[in-house]
Amino acid sequence: MNRQLRKYKFDLPVILIFAIFIGVSYIADFSTGEELFQTTFWRFMKEMLMILPCIFILIGLFDVWIPKEKIEKHVGKGSGMKGMGLMILLAVIQPGSLYVAFPFAHLLWKKGTSLRNIFIYVGMFSAAKIPMLTFEIGFLGLKFSVLRLILTIPVFILIALLLERRLKNTSYQITAPE
Repeated sequence: MNRQLRKYKFDLPVILIFAIFIGVSYIADFSTGEELFQTTFWRFMKEMLMILPCIFILIGLFDVWIPKEKIEKHVGKGSGMKGMGLMILLAVIQPGSLYVAFPFAHLLWKKGTSLRNIFIYVGMFSAAKIPMLTFEIGFLGLKFSVLRLILTIPVFILIALLLERRLKNTSYQITAPE
């Protein structure tokens, strides 16, 4: 118990301050605080409660059903361009927010995906998901989105290659969350 309290010693005051702010907002009829709670916080909380359990079930099924050898073969260290293409495709078609991408990236790493492909996956997930692209095309146009993708994809690949090279000769460790 004390270990958990020490772990969250900076989070708990923030949560407490937020709860007090929301409570005072309702008591004092402060509309900004009420709107913050009803629109942003509550919408985000509903999304988290509805999507995260499904995503974690899918990640668990992926963990159980897909053997490590297949992942290593297709997106592991020797996968080359094919592996990069698969990771870009996976990142582009996967739904959800970044809080979905990180547990999935951790699972991919556990299954033997190369570090380069993990970086490509996270980068492309944050920049080129289909729902985000449709939104972008609607506001900025198809030409802009295609040009942005043409510029973005090589940059993420280059960053991934550089990070992999940089971390290759160090004693980095990726640990499981507590």
